[in-house]
Amino acid sequence: MDSYALLIAAALNAGTVLALASLGLLINEKAGIVNLGAEGMMLCAAIAGFAAVVHTGSDLAGFAAGVGAGALLALIFGGLVIWLNTNQYATGLAVSLFGAGFSAFAGIAYVQEKIPERAHFSLPFLSDIPLVGPALFRHHPLVYLTVLLTGGLIWFLYRTRAGLVLRSVGENPESAHALGYPVRRIRLMAVVAGGALCGLAGAYISIVYTPLWVEGMVAGKGWIALALTTFATWRPARVLLGAYLFGGVTMLQFHLQGIGVEVPSQFLTMLPYLSTIVVLALISRNPQWIRINMPTSIGKPFYPGS
Repeated sequence: MDSYALLIAAALNAGTVLALASLGLLINEKAGIVNLGAEGMMLCAAIAGFAAVVHTGSDLAGFAAGVGAGALLALIFGGLVIWLNTNQYATGLAVSLFGAGFSAFAGIAYVQEKIPERAHFSLPFLSDIPLVGPALFRHHPLVYLTVLLTGGLIWFLYRTRAGLVLRSVGENPESAHALGYPVRRIRLMAVVAGGALCGLAGAYISIVYTPLWVEGMVAGKGWIALALTTFATWRPARVLLGAYLFGGVTMLQFHLQGIGVEVPSQFLTMLPYLSTIVVLALISRNPQWIRINMPTSIGKPFYPGS
């Protein structure tokens, strides 16, 4: 029974990384911008956060550094695709490649570094409940903040005027511009906010999830997060559910190995990516469903003078 509680806890932990990054990318795409640079931003944020904790001993400083790194790269990306109208897909890939290379270079000095022992978090009384306590109530506060963030994003997008404006920019930027809204600035703010969340996800990986630095440690999570936004049909609640689902698939390989299931480790390692492909293939069988939920102007440049 304890092994199942540990599996659920691990799935929530792994899902938090995917949820944070996916929510950030969802904000981008709601504004009509596709950012393929999530992997690179998360890697740069991971090394920035880890280095900050090594030098200061403060987790808050590490998270702030990760958020700053993600936001800075997103700002550069946004300037290129929104003001210079560079191709969003090519620019995002360039950011991803840059982030992978730069983080590997900057992280050379930190490969053998260790950060202070993490405090063990638990919710009083609730954490002592058999099975449920270890599974749900002994997590880092950021796990619970991610759930609150999802609720806050739902409220912002569908219950506030600012959220309505953001969605209108993603649906029809020409009409939003005609009504006097600064489409480019709104898109840039959305891109920076999304980059900050990707940065927070990257910092969480190196500070909490696996408290160390290894080159390429994000290991494709940025790409899975990108696929999750489509899997969730651009709905925050579905993003959170999908993140936990994929987190569970990721952790299942270790659970199966722990109980002695004889399956080649290479097959287990590819499970998260295989499940991503399967889900996207199933969703693609109903293109009308995607069209109904997908922001109309996603991936399309906007020219104010046109």
